[in-house]
Amino acid sequence: MSMDNLVIATIAAILLTLAAHVSARVLARRLSWLPMVITAMVLVVVFLFLVQWDYKNYYSVAKPIFDSLLGYVTVLLAIPLAAMDFKGLPVKRLIIIVIIASVVGALLPMGLAYLFSLSHDTMLAFATRSVTTPIGLSVANLIKAPLAMANLIIIVSGLIGATLAPLLFRNVHDDRAKGLALGLAAHAFGTVEAWQISHTAGRYAAFGLAVNGLLTAVWVPIFITALGI
Repeated sequence: MSMDNLVIATIAAILLTLAAHVSARVLARRLSWLPMVITAMVLVVVFLFLVQWDYKNYYSVAKPIFDSLLGYVTVLLAIPLAAMDFKGLPVKRLIIIVIIASVVGALLPMGLAYLFSLSHDTMLAFATRSVTTPIGLSVANLIKAPLAMANLIIIVSGLIGATLAPLLFRNVHDDRAKGLALGLAAHAFGTVEAWQISHTAGRYAAFGLAVNGLLTAVWVPIFITALGI
């Protein structure tokens, strides 16, 4: 592919992805039960089908751009955290919740992988399940887990969490609880869905995602190394 064609294809991929995102956002406002991330993914596939663009070609030009933006977007989550009002916030309770979520989020899937006699590499990859992609891939690299497997586990767990959230939150009316749960259980995907609920839910989701990611990135490599797994 020539340089001019590559530039055109890259711009087209960005515009198509943004169109899918905006459309999904509009639909999510009208249909609150519709997970925005899932809708955006489906719309990308639909748009590719309509313009007869092979997915592999789209992926090859879109991946480098969005991979490089992913880390910056994660760092930008510090903005809603800075806007949070921490006065009267039960910080100790929140820290305990995040610690439990971090430990359970890594050890439970690893334990299940061991019980089902999955491979050693797969078990290590499951240690990254509860953190967002940039952090999870860094952790996977440190513990020598397969990056492709870790990436798949992170994405699938986030999609499942974001999809099931509306059903699980039927009797939950506190946006803080919804946001924190989404950030801890479904990381970036959950945070996107939390912002559709309210700004409060979005900020608490960003808090859960960021603090959980920080804790997991510290203790998981140390834990794996100490046990010699």
